[in-house]
Amino acid sequence: MAKNIDKYSKRGIRTSYVSTVIGISLVLFMIGLILGGVLGISEFEKQVKESIRADIFFNPEMNEADIKLIEIEIKQWPEFSDVYFVSPEIAMEEFGGVGTSKEEMLEILDGENPIPPTIVFSPVEKLANKKGMDLIKEKLMESFSEEIEEVSYDENSIKDVNMGFQQFIYLLLGVAILLVIIAVAMINNTIRLALYSKRFTIKTMQLVGAKGSFIRQPFLLQAVLQGVISAIVGMFILVSVFYASNNVFDTFEITFSQGSFIILASSLLGLGIFITVLSTWFALNKYLRMSLDDLYS
Repeated sequence: MAKNIDKYSKRGIRTSYVSTVIGISLVLFMIGLILGGVLGISEFEKQVKESIRADIFFNPEMNEADIKLIEIEIKQWPEFSDVYFVSPEIAMEEFGGVGTSKEEMLEILDGENPIPPTIVFSPVEKLANKKGMDLIKEKLMESFSEEIEEVSYDENSIKDVNMGFQQFIYLLLGVAILLVIIAVAMINNTIRLALYSKRFTIKTMQLVGAKGSFIRQPFLLQAVLQGVISAIVGMFILVSVFYASNNVFDTFEITFSQGSFIILASSLLGLGIFITVLSTWFALNKYLRMSLDDLYS
């Protein structure tokens, strides 16, 4: 009879442990979705910002060979993510668009190509704003004051790109903070229920003279283990969802750089351990402070 009771008791503890891990894993998965969205938007934002184009126009007496030398030089500058030379012929083809040949464009323009050779550049992400573009323009004009006639870019487009991404990221961060608060409450409640079944064990250890630190140690170690396992399970579910989404939907693809993936994984791991340990600590203190009679209520 005693063996059966012990068997069912151990099975109940295992079931409680598994259900706690599953509950925490699902919460961390939801947090990971939002955090992954923020990181994914950040990667997309970088791509969009570094696709901004600006044109460098040169004085009429400058020939293509001299302009190409300037192109080679500014390609070494850290302010640019991309720099390339655009000849008048290529510019005409782009201006004419699809379906219009070079000969047709020359016929329209009376046999002359009025488009001058230019250099097109894209800034690095941190300079893809009004202030950054002004700094680039100022540096270019100082370095090539006699060669460059004008540096042209669309200020409104740069402003709209930055404003749109900032608003969206703030919205996602707001949802993430709200979700973390809900997650803390849910995980705390789950751990409290798991420790409720062990309240008599905790009190018995205290009554025979065990110190609080000695009683807390195994429970806190178990909380750390729960947090680690929950984070791994949550991350596995998250990666599976992202992978499935990339295979099901052709219109978009969720990708992360190595750095973003490390940030996502370490954030879930740290959050899982932090919340489980914190919740376990407060729940243990509650039962350590309770009197024996209160345990039955």
